[in-house]
Amino acid sequence: MSHHTILVVEDEASFVEALQIGLTREGFHVEVATDGVQALERFSDVQPDLVLLDVMLPRLSGIDVCRQIRQTSSVPIIMVTAKSSEIDTVVGLEVGADDYVTKPYRVRELVARIRALLRRSTMDATGEVERSSDAAIRVGEVALDPDEHRVTVAEVEVSLPLKEFEVLHLLLANAGRVLTRETLIERVWGHDYVGDTKTLDVHIKRLRSKIEVDPAVPERIVTIRGLGYKYERPAARPDR
Repeated sequence: MSHHTILVVEDEASFVEALQIGLTREGFHVEVATDGVQALERFSDVQPDLVLLDVMLPRLSGIDVCRQIRQTSSVPIIMVTAKSSEIDTVVGLEVGADDYVTKPYRVRELVARIRALLRRSTMDATGEVERSSDAAIRVGEVALDPDEHRVTVAEVEVSLPLKEFEVLHLLLANAGRVLTRETLIERVWGHDYVGDTKTLDVHIKRLRSKIEVDPAVPERIVTIRGLGYKYERPAARPDR
């Protein structure tokens, strides 16, 4: 038995019932909130190990709930949406969600994602995950300081959610090298991540919008077709 507590934030009774049955059967303790305001209250009272958070909620949206939770907690959050539009995915990940699923979903797949995030969270807390160096990194005009969770582009500070920060950290630490999609996902989300690889693509797109001169024509984070991504080192200036 895992004895982990999952806070399910969902206003559709049929989904709540199915999740309570499915997650309890898998050994989780399930707490439920049916609107955004209640979600924040239950989160404070229960202190769950993971939050399964629907985007569309009465009183306060899932996006706003996620944003407020992230002000005080790094608890794993999986966003749930009835839409497959990219905007829901982008906004949810931008405000700090760790993963997302689209309704309708299979409880078995959802449980696998929950377990993967919980294992990753536990390893992060105990320091068992291999990390990039804690030293500050500068590649051209982009600088990253892990200790201060700070990124600057041409000396202008840029705010990044946790997962975007971790992806950029890994790319900068390996500037000039091609990192496969599998490597990036394993190092940032964990080797047992079973979610949609689109999550990585969304993070890359968001990073480009914040650190590239022209995100439509990226020169820093470049796609290596069929392999993954590479952070390009700036070309050396010719001697005069």
